Amino acid sequence: MKEESARLRIDKWLWAARFFKTRALASDAVEGGKVHLNGVRVKPAKGINPGDMLEIRIGRFQFVVAVHGLSGRRGPASEAILLYEETAESRAVRETLIAQLKAESIPGSEHHGRPTKRDRRHIVRFTEG
Repeated sequence: MKEESARLRIDKWLWAARFFKTRALASDAVEGGKVHLNGVRVKPAKGINPGDMLEIRIGRFQFVVAVHGLSGRRGPASEAILLYEETAESRAVRETLIAQLKAESIPGSEHHGRPTKRDRRHIVRFTEG
């Protein structure tokens, strides 16, 4: 966790903190309004400082984090975790959503791809009688 400067681009920080796999994805998320800095929609080049609050929406999940450090380099996950702290409320809401999604899963949805030879035999027996 090396502090490079007093300010760092928000898209670069999101990439370094491992919220997004590429800087382009981070930049697109910021431009699309998925990231708010201190409650305000910002542009990708906006500077970020330690102590700022970020609201990050990725799919159905929303993270509310406090920025603790700056790093312009993408390091291991163990270093990325030191750059921010997620609020307890955000973590609780996310865990509740994960539990709901697991409960809503459709039985049999884990089967993907073509039917096996055995499955085809069962299908033929069922359709032909």
